[in-house]
Amino acid sequence: MKVGLLLCDHMRSEYLEEFGDYPPMFAAAWPNFDFEVFAVCDGEFPASIRDCEAYLSSGSRYSVYEQHDWITELKALVKEIAAKELPYLGVCFGHQMLAEALGGEVKKAESGWCVGAHTFEMREQASWMDPYQASLNLLMMCQDQVQILPPDSIVLASAPTCPIGMFQVGDRMLGVQAHPEFSKAYDRILMETRVERMGTSIVKEGIESLTLPLDAQLFCHWSTQFLSR
Repeated sequence: MKVGLLLCDHMRSEYLEEFGDYPPMFAAAWPNFDFEVFAVCDGEFPASIRDCEAYLSSGSRYSVYEQHDWITELKALVKEIAAKELPYLGVCFGHQMLAEALGGEVKKAESGWCVGAHTFEMREQASWMDPYQASLNLLMMCQDQVQILPPDSIVLASAPTCPIGMFQVGDRMLGVQAHPEFSKAYDRILMETRVERMGTSIVKEGIESLTLPLDAQLFCHWSTQFLSR
């Protein structure tokens, strides 16, 4: 399946040698997809919406409500993906973009930074969630969260500090606030280098949470089935 990877950020140069860039992370997490990368953060967009069978939007250091030309253009693209009823998966920033583009609202969470491993309790069970599991442990790295859902949406999973952890719009569009493409080592280094920004206690709790086993592989399997239906 040809999937357009809407790349909304680049790996910081000091992490490239150890972790590589983001596209290989996504390729490893979703090995059944044939990714075509569009660095939308650099203004690179598909020439035609039909260039790919589905789209996956990445995370970003930016906020979806910031006024940048590429963010405005990405919102328009997500609206077009929805109008053409093409499959879409949004990860973190891409999850927030799904909400913001289609009439929802994203703001900084009152709970502050949400980092490390968090347990998402499933609130719905769909046929593509096979094999089903009632909760998923996934890695987080966010300050913004979806506060208001767009029309025709349903919350699929929640975490204590992230009420809209996973949601679906219509039949073909899915968002997850987590980072299933991240490794524990990468999530940890991001926390360790952002102590001043996040706060010592949040980073300490985040690092301690990394002892939890992760269910990223199961989520990637679920989302592969969702996009391939």
